[in-house]
Amino acid sequence: MSEILIKRVSRVEAKCVPAEWPWAERNRSLIEGNWARRIADKPKMFNGRVLLLSNLEFEQDLCRNTYFETDYADFLAWIDSGYPDKSIANGFAMGALRGSDGAFICGVMSAHTANAGRVYFAAGTPDLDDLRPDGTVDLAASLTRELIEETGLEEGQFHVDDEWIIVQRWPTIALLRMVTLPMTAEEGASLIRANIAREAEPELQDVRIVRSVRDIDPETMPLFLQSFFETVFTQT
Repeated sequence: MSEILIKRVSRVEAKCVPAEWPWAERNRSLIEGNWARRIADKPKMFNGRVLLLSNLEFEQDLCRNTYFETDYADFLAWIDSGYPDKSIANGFAMGALRGSDGAFICGVMSAHTANAGRVYFAAGTPDLDDLRPDGTVDLAASLTRELIEETGLEEGQFHVDDEWIIVQRWPTIALLRMVTLPMTAEEGASLIRANIAREAEPELQDVRIVRSVRDIDPETMPLFLQSFFETVFTQT
């Protein structure tokens, strides 16, 4: 794992290019065995296509990302094997949801998901829904879609900042934008809890409010998110 780097940019450009993944091709039996183990535990998981990051570059106020397409089973086996191929990364858009009082609202992942019990903002590895006909990857749309799907919020209920905050800990790259509700974090949390209570199988089992560094939980929050909170609360 690499050190944490945090950078703010005004623009993110992403594209998907055809590419083979040599690690996945060499490890087919491992991937198949890992997938069989995973679906035995969580049978509702689906092996769709996802987009993984092969390159990330900064040019002044711009972040350029290059993705390639692969199976979710390949991606999951790579994670479960301890990220053996250091040449690729999981680069995803994420909405840093906060209330009008400045406190943040994170989701707690449901038991049926691959990351059960983990605490972070709504997000998802880019997939074919984010891929446009010209090969571009619409990370802004991915951010909004994941936020709406996981929290039940509607697009008119929040404001998304234009600035991107890139949190790098290769092979994890979080591309965040601040997302603000016109209500306090407590009110927002109550709204989201009511939304997910109406779903038959929500992705979130609960939400958690983060007001300061004292609310950072190293046991359930990924390291990149801990670093994001430490940076945000230090600067305010």
